[in-house]
Amino acid sequence: MNFFKRAWLNLTAKKGRSILLVLVTSAIMLFVLAGLLIRNAADTATSNAKKSVGATVTLSANREAAFKKMRSATSTSKSSRPKLTTSPVKLSDAKKIAKLSNVSSYNATVSTSANAKGFDTISTSGSSTGGGMKGMGGSSSSGTGDISITGVTNTNSVSTFESSSSKITKGRGITASDEGTNNVVIESELAKEDSLSVGDTIKLKATTGDKKTYTMKIVGIYKASSSASTQQGPGSTDVSNSIYTSYTFANTVKGSKYKNTADSVTFAISDPAKVSSVKTSGKQLINTSKYSLSTDDSSYQTVKSSMNNVKSFADKIVWLVAIAGTIILALIVILMIRERRYEIGVLLSLGESHWKIVAQFFAEMVMVLIVSVVLAGFGGKFVGNKLGDQLVSQQTTTATTATTTTSSTSQQGQPGVGGGAPSGNTGGSKPSGNMPSGGGQTGNASATTDTNLDINVTVMDLVELGGFGLAIMFLSIMLASGGILRLQPKKVLID
Repeated sequence: MNFFKRAWLNLTAKKGRSILLVLVTSAIMLFVLAGLLIRNAADTATSNAKKSVGATVTLSANREAAFKKMRSATSTSKSSRPKLTTSPVKLSDAKKIAKLSNVSSYNATVSTSANAKGFDTISTSGSSTGGGMKGMGGSSSSGTGDISITGVTNTNSVSTFESSSSKITKGRGITASDEGTNNVVIESELAKEDSLSVGDTIKLKATTGDKKTYTMKIVGIYKASSSASTQQGPGSTDVSNSIYTSYTFANTVKGSKYKNTADSVTFAISDPAKVSSVKTSGKQLINTSKYSLSTDDSSYQTVKSSMNNVKSFADKIVWLVAIAGTIILALIVILMIRERRYEIGVLLSLGESHWKIVAQFFAEMVMVLIVSVVLAGFGGKFVGNKLGDQLVSQQTTTATTATTTTSSTSQQGQPGVGGGAPSGNTGGSKPSGNMPSGGGQTGNASATTDTNLDINVTVMDLVELGGFGLAIMFLSIMLASGGILRLQPKKVLID
């Protein structure tokens, strides 16, 4: 009789044992499948992170080189107080870097300030500018105005708008089409204070040079992050007094020598894994004694680290369950062989080879495996989702704690920026709108929190599970087959 047929008859004749084998094998396959699904989902989440969280390279003045130059001047001349001199970024250099592969867009940022003329600014108890002062200029004597101006290429590229910490509530944001115009986006609280809406105009008076007055057209109103705190100290201003314009207008307020320059330029990298190569290529296009390139792929690295931990744990689940499953099934097969010694002896006495008997046991286990894989396919998504959510939750908590600690550390001892210039817009860091120092971390925490494993059972997952199952069955049968190969038909039948 064909050993496949014998295997089928044996399984159908002893239904209780067959059902037990199916249940045990299904449990093993279920957890192997859950591990495979979590691992594959972690790979997908890491790939998606390249598109969602992104990475940036920022071109700014080389402050380290500027400090060296200042110290060198101090050692040669002690008659005058040393002065730190940095060079604004040339947009011509920025456009060269923008042409590199993997650079999807760039955002030039210019920070300055001006005085409100003809409308009230928002005052706080810790602000030295005082509200309700129409055109009085705040701290104009020091060149610092009561309105903080952030000139950008596109507000959508500012980190607080990217992470939705700040949102456009009316009108639109600043875009590249606003270059050379006096269009402005103001904060909603400032708009309410002065009953301003989209289409209205306001006037700003420069605090330096000829102190010219500019008429601005409001094209949008945004709502600042509720977590944005008011800066304190001399020359500081409420966060609602921060406005966005095109970088070209901010340069006009600063002076003619700043034309076609920026405080910093941030480049969005389409593939975060290539951020280092972009930085290396960019350095070859700039004067590194004047400018520096800094990278920020912390959001991507946070997600990648979390997903790698999840993937590592999933791999351990697969291997531990596979090893345990092999041992369990091997023990079951050994016990099954003990109970079927007489059957084996009869088959051997009829001239059946040892290997065909082993093949019969393997065929029986493969039939059990097919049913178990189908059952595991139905329950794998549920178990995988539960395990995946728990793993991601643990990794997110760990990553968020680390991010918060880093953010808190970076904020210690940093006073308010003079003129209310939004932190993150100077010194080569990524523009962060009107968030306080360290606010750029908001996007990182958000990216980590929003990372979910999209677990779905596909045909390829079931094929991969079947492969693992066959390997487990083969190993378990091989471990148990030693007893079959040693059996002699005469001895078995006498016993």
